[in-house]
Amino acid sequence: MIFRVRHKTAYGYGAGVDLAAHMLHLRPRSLPFQRVLASRIETMPPASRQQEGTDHFGNPVTWLFLDAPHDSFTVVAEAEVEVLFPAPPLVSATPAWEAVAETARHGGPDAWQAAEFLFDSPMCAALPAAGAYAAESFPPGRSVLAGLLDLNARIGRDFAFRPGVTDLTTTPAEVLARREGVCQDFAQVMISALRALGLPARYVSGYLRTRPPPGQESRRGADQSHAWVGAWLGPQHGWVDLDPTNSLVVRDEHVVLGWGRDYGDVSPVRGVVLGRGAHSLAISVDLEPIEDRAEA
Repeated sequence: MIFRVRHKTAYGYGAGVDLAAHMLHLRPRSLPFQRVLASRIETMPPASRQQEGTDHFGNPVTWLFLDAPHDSFTVVAEAEVEVLFPAPPLVSATPAWEAVAETARHGGPDAWQAAEFLFDSPMCAALPAAGAYAAESFPPGRSVLAGLLDLNARIGRDFAFRPGVTDLTTTPAEVLARREGVCQDFAQVMISALRALGLPARYVSGYLRTRPPPGQESRRGADQSHAWVGAWLGPQHGWVDLDPTNSLVVRDEHVVLGWGRDYGDVSPVRGVVLGRGAHSLAISVDLEPIEDRAEA
C-alpha cells in the first residue's frame, strides 16, 4: 500500500515572535517494512537555517531556526510512503511473558533493542495500578503475544475515545482513573502497564488512514497525528505494533514517523520562541492511499 500524507501545523502569535528554534519529527522513518518514496517540509516564513539529522532513537529530525520577526508560523510536511507491516508471529510461537520479562531484565546482547524501553520515562512511569490492570491479561505462563492482544482489546473496550478531556500534561494515572482520552493517552497507559510487568514497550508516533475503505467504519483518531505501542516479544520475534485506540494489530493502515520512550521523545513539533502573548494552534492531517486519490 502506498500512502500520501500531508500534515499541516499552523501557529498564530498574539504579540509576534522575534526568534524561534524548532525541532520537528515530521519525516517518516525508513524501515524494512516502510519505504519512504518522497518527503519534503516547507515552512512559512522560511527558516533562516535548516538542518536534517537523526535523534538518539534513529528517527529523522529537522531542526529549524527563524531569526526574523513573525506573527505566524506554518509547517507543511508531505510524503509518499509504501508500507507493508509483517504479520505477527503465531501466538503459540511466542514465549511466555515471564520469559520475555526475564530476558529484558538481564539485558545484554539478547535484549539490547529493548533495554531502554523497560524503565520509567518522564511522561510514562511504570505504575503499579496500571500493572494491576494489565495483570488480568497476563496470567502465569500465558504467551506474551496472547497477553498483548488481550490487553490491546481491553483498552479499546474499557476506555472512551473523547477528544478535549485531556492534554499533554495529563498523566497515565489520570487516564487510568478516568477511562477516557485520546490515542496518546491510551498508548501511554498501555506502555505504563507493560513496563510495570517488566515488559519493554515503546511509544510510536505516526498517522492512521484518514478515510476507511468502502463499507468500513472510520478508525478512532484518524484525522490527527496518531500514536500506538511497540511491544517486545523477545529476541527471536522482535517487536509488534499494537493500536489500543482501535484494538488492532498495525498492518496496512498506519505510517510510522518514529518512536521513543513516550510522547516527549517524538512530539511532531516542539521548540522555543522569543515573544509574548497567547498563541493559537491548528493541525490538520490527511493520510490517503494514492490509488484512492487517483480513482476519485
